[in-house]
Amino acid sequence: MGWWQINADTLARGRFTVSPLAETTAALKTLHRATATHPGERAWLDAHLPAYRRHLAADPVTAQLIHAALGPRWNATFLTPTPSGDDATFPAELTRVRTTPPATARTDLLESLGRPLPATLHRDDLPHRAADLLTWAWTHTVHPTWPRRRRIIEADIVARTTHLGDGGWATALHDMRPGMRWLGDDRLQITTHDHPPRHLTHAHLLFVPVTHHQTWLTWDDAHQRSAVIYPCTATLTEPGSPPAPHTLHALLGPARATVLLLLDTPKTTTQLVALTGQGLGSIGRHLKILRNAHLIQRRRTGRSVLYHRTPTGDALVHAQENP
Repeated sequence: MGWWQINADTLARGRFTVSPLAETTAALKTLHRATATHPGERAWLDAHLPAYRRHLAADPVTAQLIHAALGPRWNATFLTPTPSGDDATFPAELTRVRTTPPATARTDLLESLGRPLPATLHRDDLPHRAADLLTWAWTHTVHPTWPRRRRIIEADIVARTTHLGDGGWATALHDMRPGMRWLGDDRLQITTHDHPPRHLTHAHLLFVPVTHHQTWLTWDDAHQRSAVIYPCTATLTEPGSPPAPHTLHALLGPARATVLLLLDTPKTTTQLVALTGQGLGSIGRHLKILRNAHLIQRRRTGRSVLYHRTPTGDALVHAQENP
């Protein structure tokens, strides 16, 4: 197994962050592998995969580049720079890919591919081509839905930090990615594959959620940063409840009906704010009215309060869906 040695200072500085480039890379990896983990991702692939394949068919060099960059075990390092943790914009993050020295890009591709590069990749424009492909993925498949994606990412961060408050880092990190768990003795198991341990003393440790079911590790030794990119909680990224029936809208109002539908699984107020885009005050009022009507109830888990539908709330929703 592979593990990271993390001292108390490194863990104390560890934090969650949002990365538009990581989200775009996760989308690109999903397109490249053409596999979905839930119906919502399947629908997204159906919508974007044909255009992605046409884009690569028109540019065989970039097609070979991305095939080499997303290898069977490794990503090309230059394609997945470690986030800065400063809430950077997509263009700012992309600059680090585009300005990679060509020789560095070829070395990274050689490692990710695991065999000699084809002759067509012995060229100096590989970083620009990779950046252009990421720009295409951002423009066509991520940016149009970025506000919702960001709300989902922020909702996941809320859930993880809630676990942190309830059970400490061991609970927050458990199963963040396959095989990841706290081993004790300052050791964080990061993968089940056999890799030499990494010592992260004095490093900045970042945790970066993405909405696609993708995960990878990055590190930037020059700036002493390491990051775990991990998939958001499945209950947030899977397709939510279908649009509320018109009759439920008429009965409760569109905003309150949306909240009731989302509470088919327990959620905090902060998660509801993130998923709906409504303000905290509005969500609080909706929850109070729904509770007074006995359509939802709440329970405390550690420091968090979770809301979920009652049997009466379920019956109301089902009755409107199946008149």
